[in-house]
Amino acid sequence: MNRICSLFGIKYPIIQGGMVWCSGWRLASAVSNAGGLGLIGAGSMHPETLREHIQKCKAATDKPFGVNIPLMYPEIDTIINIVIEEGVKIVFTSAGNPKTWTEHLHAHGILVAHVVASTKFAAKCEEAGVDAIVAEGFEAGGHNGREETTTLCLIPAVKQITTVPLMAAGGIGSGESILAAMALGADGVQIGTRFALTEESSAHFTFKDRCLRLNEGDTLLTLKQISPTRLVKNDFFKQIEEAEARGASKDEMREILGKGRAKKGIFEGDLFEGELEIGQVASSFHKLQTVDEVMKELVEDFNAALSRINNLPKFI
Repeated sequence: MNRICSLFGIKYPIIQGGMVWCSGWRLASAVSNAGGLGLIGAGSMHPETLREHIQKCKAATDKPFGVNIPLMYPEIDTIINIVIEEGVKIVFTSAGNPKTWTEHLHAHGILVAHVVASTKFAAKCEEAGVDAIVAEGFEAGGHNGREETTTLCLIPAVKQITTVPLMAAGGIGSGESILAAMALGADGVQIGTRFALTEESSAHFTFKDRCLRLNEGDTLLTLKQISPTRLVKNDFFKQIEEAEARGASKDEMREILGKGRAKKGIFEGDLFEGELEIGQVASSFHKLQTVDEVMKELVEDFNAALSRINNLPKFI
């Protein structure tokens, strides 16, 4: 049995990223019903909104699902308590020290996976006793590691120093890339961008439509002084680019960023002043699909790619 499938009780080792403003109960339940593991993204939800989404997800699927919790969330204690009270059995943590909450979550029978962008933090995950690790390369959308290590380099490096089940993330959106990640040592994958651009995603249609028309090079990692973030190039991005070029201070960068930029861009569909977070792989997709369609395509393409690889002549 695949280690990720065995751990989470799912059919396919495909996890849907818990993305802010995209990952509500509709998306999470659809992915779980299709054989993957859906995650509700707590990072953009008030505590009671999260509780509502968990309850609706439980009503929409009898399959396993989880919650992604950024550990720097301002109301983290409340969020953790809600997850426990609602009987969620899988939590993916990110943006913080995995040691802080892993033992507490384990005490309540909750499996814990943590997202990292370097081998240094992967080693800390193992020390913290997490059940699985997500190693995310800098191709990914949204907030990224400062090391800017690509998925191709990160996965084998993390695999070499850890023993727990490993999921690859960043730039993965096809069956072929799932197979490639597994060839590098991953037990499964976490996919964000491809699921963010499905019908069930809670992102605004205008945001999805813009991302489905992106060309190669239309996203770039920026905001490096504050928190490296991959964004679509738009008017807001140009403001950041100009400020970085003239050496603006961190305080000025925070002032330009302001509050609610991601909500404005992803959830409200402001293509000019919003923060449009999406991964590099978005330029590979050009049509809006349902989660079912995406999952079937991923599985079929994985199997087809595996057959091609098996037919290749061996090196002698």
